[in-house]
Amino acid sequence: MTGITIGIDMMGGDYAPDEAAQGIIRYLAKSDPALDLVLFGDEPALRTLLPANLLSSPHISIAHAPQVIGMHEHPLKALKEKSGSSIAVGYQWLAAGKTEAFISAGNTGAMLVAAMHSIGVIPGILRPAIGAVMPNAEGGAAILLDVGLNADSKPAHLDQFAMLGSLYARFMLGIQQPRTGLINVGEEEGKGNILCQATYPLLKNNPELNFIGNIEGRDIFSGRADVMVTDGFTGNIILKMAESVYGISAAKKISDAFFDRLNFEYYGGIPVLGVAKPVIIGHGISTAIAFNNMIGVAKKMIETGLPERIKNAFAAYPAA
Repeated sequence: MTGITIGIDMMGGDYAPDEAAQGIIRYLAKSDPALDLVLFGDEPALRTLLPANLLSSPHISIAHAPQVIGMHEHPLKALKEKSGSSIAVGYQWLAAGKTEAFISAGNTGAMLVAAMHSIGVIPGILRPAIGAVMPNAEGGAAILLDVGLNADSKPAHLDQFAMLGSLYARFMLGIQQPRTGLINVGEEEGKGNILCQATYPLLKNNPELNFIGNIEGRDIFSGRADVMVTDGFTGNIILKMAESVYGISAAKKISDAFFDRLNFEYYGGIPVLGVAKPVIIGHGISTAIAFNNMIGVAKKMIETGLPERIKNAFAAYPAA
């Protein structure tokens, strides 16, 4: 194999392995010569889904992983009992350096636990975060974090989430001086609950951030901020609300570019920020469109060296 190597969990998600296979076919139709894929899953099943030209390609290989971690299984228990699962084997390859990124639409808890135990957290980071790209009415996009990994957060965590989001916005979204806003119930500095009140001065005094102050719920889609920071409980509610708006617009057959961009598949998956290597988690109902886009996100995280940039940023600012 040559070039970039990305691992894909073929057995994770409600529509596995069919939609994962179709997503790969869709992506490789672009004839990307710089990309190699390792597919983790039941080899006999996968061979029935992929065309002969891909099975014979030097850019595709299958790593047999016959076990599957179900969506509702206990993460730690499942990983211990199913060492031959597609998630467990996928992380084994990632930790060994045989792949450079890992993608899955499977059990989110298992993906996060395995990341923490196999590739580890970047030194200096208190807690990794998961971020979701949110479109705005101006045609651009921002990153919202955390969106579910840290339901209970402290001010120091939000300060670090802001740094992680700022680096993602800069290197993945192409925003040179990303504006960071703290999601709150008012714009004034003294507004909000204890968490927001204690976080505000940390963000304000963080030299690594372009902090613009508090932003409100009405600013989520306005384009006012490029990085929107909150705890995982609030962030997850915002994310699910955005998904529901897309669902309603689709059900009502409303044709609108902005509403279309609320479709989670447009962005592929959610990056886990703060772990040592690129990890992308897809929605359990991901189809070929999402898998196609997740591959693109993983590749860009590798090409931009995002984990290494995060490592360097936190080494230079240990008090974050």
